[in-house]
Amino acid sequence: MAKQKTVFICADHGLAIIYFLQSDVINTLLDSGVRVVLLTHEGLIDQIKARFAHQGLLVEGLRYDDCQKYASSVQPGLQFWSNFVRRVGASSKINTEAMDSHIRQVEAEVQGRQRLVLPLARMAIGVMRHSRLARRSLVKWQMRFCPGLYADLFEKYSPDLVVSSTYGWRNDRYLLREAVRRGVKTGAVIVGWDNPSSYGVPAAPLDFVTCWSEIQKKELVDGSDWDPEKVNIGGIPSYDGYFRKEWLIPRDEYFKLHDLDPKRKLISYASSFVSFSPNYQNIEALANLVANDRLSKPSQLLIRLHPNHFMDEPLFIGEREKIRALASQLPHVHVVEPVALGGDLGHYSGEDMPEKTSMMAYSDVFTTVYSTMCVETAIHNRPIVSVCFDAPGGWNKKGKFSLPLSEIGEWPTHQRFRKAGAGRVALDEASLEDVLNAYLEDPSLDSDLREKFIRDEVTYTDGSAGRRTGQWLLSLLENGSVKVEEAE
Repeated sequence: MAKQKTVFICADHGLAIIYFLQSDVINTLLDSGVRVVLLTHEGLIDQIKARFAHQGLLVEGLRYDDCQKYASSVQPGLQFWSNFVRRVGASSKINTEAMDSHIRQVEAEVQGRQRLVLPLARMAIGVMRHSRLARRSLVKWQMRFCPGLYADLFEKYSPDLVVSSTYGWRNDRYLLREAVRRGVKTGAVIVGWDNPSSYGVPAAPLDFVTCWSEIQKKELVDGSDWDPEKVNIGGIPSYDGYFRKEWLIPRDEYFKLHDLDPKRKLISYASSFVSFSPNYQNIEALANLVANDRLSKPSQLLIRLHPNHFMDEPLFIGEREKIRALASQLPHVHVVEPVALGGDLGHYSGEDMPEKTSMMAYSDVFTTVYSTMCVETAIHNRPIVSVCFDAPGGWNKKGKFSLPLSEIGEWPTHQRFRKAGAGRVALDEASLEDVLNAYLEDPSLDSDLREKFIRDEVTYTDGSAGRRTGQWLLSLLENGSVKVEEAE
Protein backbone atom coordinates (compact mmCIF):
# COMPACT_ATOMS: atom_id res chain seq x y z
CA MET A 1 0.00 0.00 0.00
CA ALA A 2 1.38 3.43 -0.99
CA LYS A 3 2.43 5.74 1.81
CA GLN A 4 -0.02 8.57 2.46
CA LYS A 5 1.39 11.87 1.24
CA THR A 6 1.83 14.61 3.84
CA VAL A 7 1.93 18.38 3.33
CA PHE A 8 3.05 20.96 5.88
CA ILE A 9 1.29 24.31 5.42
CA CYS A 10 2.66 27.31 7.28
CA ALA A 11 -0.03 29.93 7.88
CA ASP A 12 1.59 32.34 10.30
CA HIS A 13 -0.62 35.41 9.87
CA GLY A 14 -4.27 36.28 9.35
CA LEU A 15 -4.19 36.76 5.59
CA ALA A 16 -2.65 33.31 5.25
CA ILE A 17 -5.42 31.79 7.35
CA ILE A 18 -7.92 33.25 4.88
CA TYR A 19 -5.89 32.05 1.88
CA PHE A 20 -5.76 28.44 3.00
CA LEU A 21 -8.80 27.94 5.22
CA GLN A 22 -11.40 30.24 3.65
CA SER A 23 -10.83 28.79 0.16
CA ASP A 24 -10.68 25.39 -1.52
CA VAL A 25 -6.91 24.95 -1.20
CA ILE A 26 -6.77 22.71 1.86
CA ASN A 27 -10.07 20.96 1.08
CA THR A 28 -8.73 19.99 -2.35
CA LEU A 29 -5.73 18.36 -0.69
CA LEU A 30 -7.78 16.62 2.00
CA ASP A 31 -10.36 15.37 -0.49
CA SER A 32 -7.54 13.73 -2.44
CA GLY A 33 -6.42 11.76 0.58
CA VAL A 34 -3.45 13.93 1.46
CA ARG A 35 -2.58 14.40 5.13
CA VAL A 36 -2.37 18.13 5.83
CA VAL A 37 -0.56 19.54 8.87
CA LEU A 38 -1.22 23.25 9.40
CA LEU A 39 1.43 25.13 11.38
CA THR A 40 0.05 28.29 12.94
CA HIS A 41 0.15 30.50 16.01
CA GLU A 42 -0.29 28.55 19.23
CA GLY A 43 -3.17 30.78 20.28
CA LEU A 44 -5.23 29.60 17.31
CA ILE A 45 -4.72 25.86 17.54
CA ASP A 46 -7.85 25.07 19.54
CA GLN A 47 -10.07 27.30 17.37
CA ILE A 48 -8.87 25.74 14.13
CA LYS A 49 -9.04 22.20 15.49
CA ALA A 50 -12.62 22.73 16.62
CA ARG A 51 -13.66 24.06 13.23
CA PHE A 52 -11.78 21.72 10.91
CA ALA A 53 -11.09 18.53 12.87
CA HIS A 54 -13.93 16.69 11.10
CA GLN A 55 -12.10 17.14 7.81
CA GLY A 56 -8.95 15.46 9.05
CA LEU A 57 -6.84 18.61 9.28
CA LEU A 58 -3.98 18.33 11.78
CA VAL A 59 -2.73 21.46 13.55
CA GLU A 60 0.64 22.16 15.17
CA GLY A 61 2.20 25.26 16.69
CA LEU A 62 4.75 27.39 14.85
CA ARG A 63 6.73 27.90 18.06
CA TYR A 64 6.83 31.67 17.87
CA ASP A 65 8.58 32.02 21.23
CA ASP A 66 11.37 29.66 20.18
CA CYS A 67 11.79 31.52 16.88
CA GLN A 68 12.00 34.86 18.65
CA LYS A 69 14.44 33.52 21.23
CA TYR A 70 16.73 32.21 18.50
CA ALA A 71 16.50 35.46 16.49
CA SER A 72 17.36 37.56 19.54
CA SER A 73 20.10 35.37 21.02
CA VAL A 74 22.10 33.86 18.13
CA GLN A 75 24.06 36.60 16.34
CA PRO A 76 20.98 38.85 16.43
CA GLY A 77 22.63 41.79 14.67
CA LEU A 78 23.87 39.61 11.83
CA GLN A 79 20.45 37.98 11.46
CA PHE A 80 18.63 41.33 11.47
CA TRP A 81 20.85 43.06 8.94
CA SER A 82 21.16 40.12 6.57
CA ASN A 83 17.36 39.71 6.62
CA PHE A 84 16.96 43.42 5.94
CA VAL A 85 19.37 43.37 3.01
CA ARG A 86 17.67 40.26 1.64
CA ARG A 87 14.22 41.85 1.94
CA VAL A 88 15.11 45.00 -0.01
CA GLY A 89 17.84 43.57 -2.22
CA ALA A 90 15.73 42.55 -5.21
CA SER A 91 17.05 43.23 -8.70
CA SER A 92 16.78 46.74 -10.07
CA LYS A 93 15.08 45.22 -13.11
CA ILE A 94 11.77 45.73 -11.30
CA ASN A 95 10.15 48.77 -9.68
CA THR A 96 11.76 48.96 -6.22
CA GLU A 97 9.90 52.05 -4.91
CA ALA A 98 8.18 50.12 -2.11
CA MET A 99 11.45 48.56 -0.96
CA ASP A 100 13.21 51.93 -1.20
CA SER A 101 10.65 53.40 1.22
CA HIS A 102 11.35 50.57 3.65
CA ILE A 103 15.05 51.38 3.46
CA ARG A 104 14.26 54.97 4.38
CA GLN A 105 12.10 53.76 7.26
CA VAL A 106 14.87 51.60 8.73
CA GLU A 107 17.39 54.42 8.31
CA ALA A 108 15.06 56.77 10.20
CA GLU A 109 14.14 54.41 13.02
CA VAL A 110 17.30 52.40 13.75
CA GLN A 111 18.87 53.33 17.08
CA GLY A 112 22.27 53.57 18.75
CA ARG A 113 25.30 51.73 17.46
CA GLN A 114 23.24 50.02 14.80
CA ARG A 115 23.35 53.28 12.87
CA LEU A 116 27.00 52.54 12.23
CA VAL A 117 25.94 49.54 10.15
CA LEU A 118 23.78 51.61 7.78
CA PRO A 119 26.57 52.51 5.30
CA LEU A 120 27.56 48.86 5.02
CA ALA A 121 23.94 47.83 4.54
CA ARG A 122 23.54 50.44 1.81
CA MET A 123 26.61 49.11 0.02
CA ALA A 124 25.36 45.52 0.28
CA ILE A 125 21.94 46.51 -1.07
CA GLY A 126 23.58 48.28 -3.99
CA VAL A 127 25.52 45.13 -4.86
CA MET A 128 22.42 42.96 -4.46
CA ARG A 129 20.37 45.18 -6.77
CA HIS A 130 22.84 44.60 -9.63
CA SER A 131 24.24 41.11 -9.01
CA ARG A 132 22.33 37.85 -9.29
CA LEU A 133 25.38 36.07 -7.90
CA ALA A 134 25.30 38.27 -4.78
CA ARG A 135 21.59 37.59 -4.25
CA ARG A 136 22.05 33.82 -4.60
CA SER A 137 25.11 33.89 -2.36
CA LEU A 138 23.21 35.63 0.43
CA VAL A 139 20.39 33.07 0.23
CA LYS A 140 22.88 30.20 0.58
CA TRP A 141 24.85 31.99 3.30
CA GLN A 142 21.73 32.51 5.42
CA MET A 143 21.11 28.76 5.50
CA ARG A 144 23.48 28.74 8.50
CA PHE A 145 20.65 30.24 10.56
CA CYS A 146 18.74 26.98 10.79
CA PRO A 147 18.14 26.12 14.46
CA GLY A 148 16.26 22.84 13.90
CA LEU A 149 13.22 23.97 15.86
CA TYR A 150 10.91 21.57 14.03
CA ALA A 151 13.02 18.40 14.00
CA ASP A 152 10.44 16.44 15.99
CA LEU A 153 7.63 17.43 13.60
CA PHE A 154 9.62 16.38 10.54
CA GLU A 155 10.38 13.05 12.21
CA LYS A 156 6.78 12.56 13.36
CA TYR A 157 5.08 13.34 10.04
CA SER A 158 7.79 12.90 7.36
CA PRO A 159 6.31 15.59 5.06
CA ASP A 160 6.61 15.27 1.30
CA LEU A 161 5.97 18.96 0.72
CA VAL A 162 6.30 22.15 2.78
CA VAL A 163 4.30 25.20 1.71
CA SER A 164 4.56 28.62 3.37
CA SER A 165 2.53 31.79 3.02
CA THR A 166 5.72 33.78 2.40
CA TYR A 167 9.08 32.86 0.94
CA GLY A 168 10.76 33.46 4.24
CA TRP A 169 10.56 37.06 5.43
CA ARG A 170 8.76 36.07 8.64
CA ASN A 171 9.51 33.34 11.20
CA ASP A 172 8.71 30.82 8.49
CA ARG A 173 12.32 31.24 7.33
CA TYR A 174 13.43 28.74 9.97
CA LEU A 175 10.88 26.15 8.87
CA LEU A 176 11.75 26.59 5.20
CA ARG A 177 15.48 26.26 5.82
CA GLU A 178 14.97 23.11 7.84
CA ALA A 179 12.86 21.60 5.06
CA VAL A 180 15.54 22.44 2.48
CA ARG A 181 18.24 20.91 4.70
CA ARG A 182 16.20 17.71 4.90
CA GLY A 183 15.68 17.56 1.14
CA VAL A 184 11.90 18.11 1.32
CA LYS A 185 10.33 19.89 -1.63
CA THR A 186 9.64 23.41 -0.39
CA GLY A 187 8.03 26.59 -1.65
CA ALA A 188 5.61 29.42 -1.09
CA VAL A 189 2.32 30.97 -2.08
CA ILE A 190 1.86 34.69 -2.68
CA VAL A 191 -0.84 35.90 -0.32
CA GLY A 192 -0.54 39.68 -0.75
CA TRP A 193 -0.96 41.89 -3.82
CA ASP A 194 2.28 43.77 -3.19
CA ASN A 195 4.39 40.87 -1.88
CA PRO A 196 6.57 40.24 -4.98
CA SER A 197 7.41 43.94 -5.25
CA SER A 198 7.87 44.60 -1.51
CA TYR A 199 10.08 41.68 -0.50
CA GLY A 200 13.31 40.56 -2.09
CA VAL A 201 14.80 37.11 -2.45
CA PRO A 202 13.77 33.89 -0.63
CA ALA A 203 15.15 32.78 2.73
CA ALA A 204 16.40 29.51 1.26
CA PRO A 205 16.83 27.86 -2.16
CA LEU A 206 13.14 27.02 -2.65
CA ASP A 207 11.61 24.77 -5.29
CA PHE A 208 8.44 26.60 -6.30
CA VAL A 209 6.11 29.54 -5.82
CA THR A 210 2.52 30.17 -6.93
CA CYS A 211 1.29 33.69 -7.56
CA TRP A 212 -1.75 35.66 -8.74
CA SER A 213 -0.92 36.72 -12.27
CA GLU A 214 1.54 37.16 -15.12
CA ILE A 215 2.36 40.54 -13.58
CA GLN A 216 3.47 38.96 -10.31
CA LYS A 217 5.29 36.18 -12.12
CA LYS A 218 7.39 38.75 -13.98
CA GLU A 219 8.20 40.50 -10.67
CA LEU A 220 9.28 37.18 -9.13
CA VAL A 221 11.40 36.16 -12.11
CA ASP A 222 13.00 39.54 -12.80
CA GLY A 223 13.26 40.79 -9.23
CA SER A 224 13.88 37.69 -7.11
CA ASP A 225 15.53 35.31 -9.59
CA TRP A 226 12.84 32.64 -9.63
CA ASP A 227 13.12 30.09 -12.43
CA PRO A 228 10.08 30.76 -14.68
CA GLU A 229 9.41 27.02 -14.85
CA LYS A 230 8.96 26.97 -11.08
CA VAL A 231 6.46 29.84 -10.91
CA ASN A 232 2.80 28.86 -11.13
CA ILE A 233 -0.03 31.29 -11.85
CA GLY A 234 -2.92 30.15 -9.70
CA GLY A 235 -4.90 33.31 -9.07
CA ILE A 236 -5.74 34.37 -5.51
CA PRO A 237 -7.77 31.81 -3.53
CA SER A 238 -8.64 34.33 -0.81
CA TYR A 239 -10.93 36.12 -3.27
CA ASP A 240 -12.91 33.11 -4.50
CA GLY A 241 -15.63 33.89 -2.00
CA TYR A 242 -16.02 37.37 -3.51
CA PHE A 243 -16.53 35.99 -7.00
CA ARG A 244 -18.94 33.34 -5.69
CA LYS A 245 -20.74 35.89 -3.49
CA GLU A 246 -20.45 33.57 -0.48
CA TRP A 247 -19.94 36.19 2.21
CA LEU A 248 -22.44 38.89 1.27
CA ILE A 249 -24.82 40.03 4.04
CA PRO A 250 -28.24 41.23 2.75
CA ARG A 251 -28.16 45.01 2.26
CA ASP A 252 -30.96 45.89 4.69
CA GLU A 253 -29.39 43.67 7.35
CA TYR A 254 -25.96 45.22 6.82
CA PHE A 255 -27.26 48.78 6.98
CA LYS A 256 -29.17 47.99 10.16
CA LEU A 257 -26.03 46.45 11.66
CA HIS A 258 -24.19 49.78 11.41
CA ASP A 259 -27.17 52.10 11.88
CA LEU A 260 -26.86 53.31 8.29
CA ASP A 261 -29.59 55.25 6.50
CA PRO A 262 -30.82 53.22 3.48
CA LYS A 263 -31.86 56.47 1.75
CA ARG A 264 -28.39 58.01 1.84
CA LYS A 265 -25.50 57.12 -0.45
CA LEU A 266 -22.73 55.17 1.27
CA ILE A 267 -19.18 56.48 1.14
CA SER A 268 -16.81 54.02 2.82
CA TYR A 269 -13.21 54.54 3.89
CA ALA A 270 -10.79 51.71 4.68
CA SER A 271 -7.85 52.96 6.71
CA SER A 272 -4.52 52.03 5.16
CA PHE A 273 -0.83 52.86 5.21
CA VAL A 274 -1.05 53.55 8.94
CA SER A 275 2.54 52.43 9.55
CA PHE A 276 3.77 55.25 7.30
CA SER A 277 1.24 58.04 7.73
CA PRO A 278 -1.75 59.20 9.74
CA ASN A 279 -5.11 58.64 8.07
CA TYR A 280 -7.00 61.16 10.15
CA GLN A 281 -6.62 64.01 7.66
CA ASN A 282 -8.30 61.90 4.96
CA ILE A 283 -11.09 60.81 7.27
CA GLU A 284 -11.76 64.30 8.59
CA ALA A 285 -12.13 65.68 5.05
CA LEU A 286 -14.56 62.92 4.10
CA ALA A 287 -16.53 63.33 7.32
CA ASN A 288 -16.93 67.07 6.80
CA LEU A 289 -18.11 66.62 3.21
CA VAL A 290 -20.73 64.14 4.38
CA ALA A 291 -21.82 65.80 7.62
CA ASN A 292 -22.23 69.21 5.96
CA ASP A 293 -24.11 67.78 2.95
CA ARG A 294 -21.57 69.22 0.51
CA LEU A 295 -21.80 66.33 -1.92
CA SER A 296 -24.21 66.21 -4.86
CA LYS A 297 -26.31 63.54 -3.14
CA PRO A 298 -27.09 63.06 0.58
CA SER A 299 -24.44 60.67 1.83
CA GLN A 300 -23.03 58.93 4.89
CA LEU A 301 -19.54 57.75 5.81
CA LEU A 302 -18.52 54.34 7.15
CA ILE A 303 -14.90 54.23 8.38
CA ARG A 304 -13.10 50.90 8.72
CA LEU A 305 -10.24 51.06 11.22
CA HIS A 306 -6.97 49.33 10.34
CA PRO A 307 -5.57 46.36 12.30
CA ASN A 308 -2.60 48.57 13.20
CA HIS A 309 -4.97 50.86 15.09
CA PHE A 310 -5.12 48.07 17.70
CA MET A 311 -1.38 47.60 18.12
CA ASP A 312 0.34 48.65 21.33
CA GLU A 313 1.54 51.90 19.75
CA PRO A 314 0.36 55.21 21.30
CA LEU A 315 0.32 57.00 17.92
CA PHE A 316 -2.00 54.44 16.35
CA ILE A 317 -4.19 54.17 19.44
CA GLY A 318 -4.45 57.97 19.56
CA GLU A 319 -5.63 58.15 15.97
CA ARG A 320 -8.16 55.39 16.60
CA GLU A 321 -9.68 57.35 19.47
CA LYS A 322 -9.74 60.59 17.45
CA ILE A 323 -11.65 58.79 14.70
CA ARG A 324 -14.14 57.39 17.20
CA ALA A 325 -14.61 60.85 18.72
CA LEU A 326 -15.16 62.40 15.29
CA ALA A 327 -17.86 59.84 14.49
CA SER A 328 -19.60 60.54 17.78
CA GLN A 329 -19.66 64.28 17.10
CA LEU A 330 -20.75 64.42 13.46
CA PRO A 331 -23.98 63.18 11.89
CA HIS A 332 -23.93 60.37 9.31
CA VAL A 333 -20.42 59.22 10.29
CA HIS A 334 -19.92 55.63 11.51
CA VAL A 335 -17.00 53.37 12.48
CA VAL A 336 -16.45 49.64 12.04
CA GLU A 337 -13.60 47.62 13.53
CA PRO A 338 -11.84 44.60 11.98
CA VAL A 339 -12.46 41.43 13.97
CA ALA A 340 -9.73 40.24 16.33
CA LEU A 341 -8.42 36.76 15.55
CA GLY A 342 -6.20 36.31 18.59
CA GLY A 343 -2.55 35.66 19.35
CA ASP A 344 -0.02 37.61 17.34
CA LEU A 345 -2.39 37.65 14.36
CA GLY A 346 -4.11 40.76 15.66
CA HIS A 347 -7.24 41.94 13.84
CA TYR A 348 -6.78 40.08 10.54
CA SER A 349 -9.54 37.53 10.64
CA GLY A 350 -11.28 35.12 8.32
CA GLU A 351 -14.41 35.73 10.36
CA ASP A 352 -14.36 39.32 9.05
CA MET A 353 -14.99 38.46 5.41
CA PRO A 354 -18.78 39.06 5.46
CA GLU A 355 -18.17 42.52 6.93
CA LYS A 356 -15.52 43.43 4.37
CA THR A 357 -17.50 42.01 1.47
CA SER A 358 -20.69 43.86 2.36
CA MET A 359 -18.91 47.15 3.00
CA MET A 360 -17.38 47.06 -0.46
CA ALA A 361 -20.40 45.69 -2.29
CA TYR A 362 -22.81 48.30 -0.90
CA SER A 363 -20.49 51.31 -1.16
CA ASP A 364 -21.59 53.92 -3.67
CA VAL A 365 -17.97 55.08 -3.54
CA PHE A 366 -15.16 53.19 -1.80
CA THR A 367 -12.17 55.22 -0.58
CA THR A 368 -8.81 54.25 0.92
CA VAL A 369 -5.05 54.86 0.51
CA TYR A 370 -4.10 52.43 -2.28
CA SER A 371 -5.07 49.51 -0.04
CA THR A 372 -5.26 45.97 -1.39
CA MET A 373 -8.97 46.57 -0.92
CA CYS A 374 -8.76 48.53 -4.19
CA VAL A 375 -8.44 45.14 -5.87
CA GLU A 376 -11.15 43.59 -3.71
CA THR A 377 -13.55 46.47 -4.37
CA ALA A 378 -12.89 46.33 -8.10
CA ILE A 379 -14.09 42.72 -7.96
CA HIS A 380 -17.42 44.15 -6.79
CA ASN A 381 -17.11 46.80 -9.55
CA ARG A 382 -17.72 49.72 -7.22
CA PRO A 383 -16.15 53.19 -7.78
CA ILE A 384 -12.80 53.62 -6.02
CA VAL A 385 -10.92 56.71 -4.85
CA SER A 386 -7.44 56.67 -3.33
CA VAL A 387 -7.34 59.59 -0.89
CA CYS A 388 -3.76 60.77 -0.40
CA PHE A 389 -3.74 63.95 1.68
CA ASP A 390 -0.37 64.72 3.23
CA ALA A 391 -0.39 65.08 7.02
CA PRO A 392 1.74 68.10 8.07
CA GLY A 393 4.71 66.67 9.92
CA GLY A 394 3.54 63.10 9.46
CA TRP A 395 3.37 61.26 12.77
CA ASN A 396 5.26 64.10 14.49
CA LYS A 397 7.32 61.84 16.71
CA LYS A 398 11.09 61.68 16.89
CA GLY A 399 12.38 58.37 15.63
CA LYS A 400 9.11 57.49 13.88
CA PHE A 401 9.34 57.45 10.12
CA SER A 402 6.60 59.15 8.12
CA LEU A 403 6.03 59.21 4.38
CA PRO A 404 3.91 61.83 2.58
CA LEU A 405 1.01 60.06 0.88
CA SER A 406 1.43 62.21 -2.21
CA GLU A 407 4.77 60.44 -2.81
CA ILE A 408 3.58 56.84 -2.93
CA GLY A 409 1.84 56.83 -6.31
CA GLU A 410 4.86 55.23 -7.97
CA TRP A 411 4.89 52.15 -5.76
CA PRO A 412 4.36 49.19 -8.12
CA THR A 413 0.80 48.25 -7.15
CA HIS A 414 -0.22 51.89 -6.79
CA GLN A 415 1.22 52.70 -10.18
CA ARG A 416 -0.69 49.83 -11.78
CA PHE A 417 -3.96 50.97 -10.18
CA ARG A 418 -3.49 54.47 -11.54
CA LYS A 419 -2.34 53.43 -15.02
CA ALA A 420 -5.21 50.97 -15.31
CA GLY A 421 -7.70 53.78 -14.66
CA ALA A 422 -9.44 51.49 -12.17
CA GLY A 423 -10.14 54.46 -9.89
CA ARG A 424 -9.22 58.05 -9.19
CA VAL A 425 -6.72 59.76 -6.87
CA ALA A 426 -7.49 62.79 -4.68
CA LEU A 427 -4.63 64.85 -3.23
CA ASP A 428 -6.70 67.67 -1.74
CA GLU A 429 -10.25 68.42 -0.62
CA ALA A 430 -11.32 70.11 -3.86
CA SER A 431 -10.31 67.14 -6.01
CA LEU A 432 -11.88 64.75 -3.50
CA GLU A 433 -15.22 66.55 -3.67
CA ASP A 434 -15.09 66.59 -7.48
CA VAL A 435 -14.34 62.90 -7.90
CA LEU A 436 -16.87 61.81 -5.28
CA ASN A 437 -19.56 63.81 -7.05
CA ALA A 438 -18.55 62.38 -10.42
CA TYR A 439 -18.96 58.83 -9.14
CA LEU A 440 -22.18 59.62 -7.25
CA GLU A 441 -23.69 61.02 -10.45
CA ASP A 442 -22.45 58.15 -12.64
CA PRO A 443 -21.54 54.90 -10.80
CA SER A 444 -20.69 53.23 -14.12
CA LEU A 445 -17.73 55.58 -14.61
CA ASP A 446 -14.52 53.52 -15.12
CA SER A 447 -16.50 50.26 -14.86
CA ASP A 448 -14.89 48.64 -17.92
CA LEU A 449 -11.43 49.64 -16.71
CA ARG A 450 -12.08 48.10 -13.30
CA GLU A 451 -13.09 44.83 -14.92
CA LYS A 452 -9.92 44.72 -17.02
CA PHE A 453 -7.85 45.64 -13.95
CA ILE A 454 -9.22 42.59 -12.15
CA ARG A 455 -8.55 40.25 -15.05
CA ASP A 456 -4.96 41.50 -15.22
CA GLU A 457 -4.30 41.35 -11.47
CA VAL A 458 -6.01 38.14 -10.31
CA THR A 459 -6.25 36.05 -13.53
CA TYR A 460 -9.11 33.75 -12.53
CA THR A 461 -12.44 35.49 -11.95
CA ASP A 462 -14.69 32.43 -11.68
CA GLY A 463 -13.98 31.47 -8.05
CA SER A 464 -11.67 28.61 -9.07
CA ALA A 465 -8.32 29.83 -7.73
CA GLY A 466 -8.41 27.73 -4.56
CA ARG A 467 -9.21 24.55 -6.45
CA ARG A 468 -6.56 25.29 -9.08
CA THR A 469 -3.93 26.00 -6.45
CA GLY A 470 -4.80 22.86 -4.51
CA GLN A 471 -4.60 20.77 -7.68
CA TRP A 472 -1.26 22.30 -8.56
CA LEU A 473 0.11 21.39 -5.12
CA LEU A 474 -1.17 17.85 -5.69
CA SER A 475 0.74 17.75 -8.98
CA LEU A 476 3.95 18.49 -7.07
CA LEU A 477 3.28 15.46 -4.88
CA GLU A 478 2.33 13.19 -7.75
CA ASN A 479 4.92 14.14 -10.33
CA GLY A 480 7.86 15.07 -8.18
CA SER A 481 8.39 18.14 -10.35
CA VAL A 482 6.93 21.58 -10.76
CA LYS A 483 4.13 21.68 -13.30
CA VAL A 484 3.04 25.12 -14.45
CA GLU A 485 -0.60 25.50 -15.44
CA GLU A 486 -1.00 28.22 -18.04
CA ALA A 487 -3.59 30.94 -17.47
CA GLU A 488 -6.75 30.50 -19.47
